[in-house]
Amino acid sequence: MPNYIIKTHRKDTLYAKPHLFILNKGMNSGKPQNTPFTNSFVVIFQNEKDCESIYFVAYSLWQTKFWHQFLCGSVIPFLRLPDFKKEFNPKASLMMQEHEEHQKNIATLKLLELKEKQFHENINLINDLRRSILYRYCRK
Repeated sequence: MPNYIIKTHRKDTLYAKPHLFILNKGMNSGKPQNTPFTNSFVVIFQNEKDCESIYFVAYSLWQTKFWHQFLCGSVIPFLRLPDFKKEFNPKASLMMQEHEEHQKNIATLKLLELKEKQFHENINLINDLRRSILYRYCRK
């Protein structure tokens, strides 16, 4: 199990060690990202491998809407730091217990992310072509 520190991110703070940010406000609470959110927690690691491994655990929890049951607030729901720490540590260790399966799942998620990126690039190219054809058609 990787060692990491979870704390609230403060604006304009730079972190020397590998880290990731977890959104803590709104219906997307729990969403991990490598760039800072305005309202987020930061998870700091000792090495890059642990950071990447935990990123996909956090991504899985966010995609399955695991954090929705812990949201507080009526207008803008938010995730509290103690709740996040209390639930994230055991869930992450449980998900990472079967190491080979965990590595296989990470590889699959990376591949899917790459394919999704390629798909969006293709959609953008199709839209550009459509625009240029329509532009040429309208100029006649």
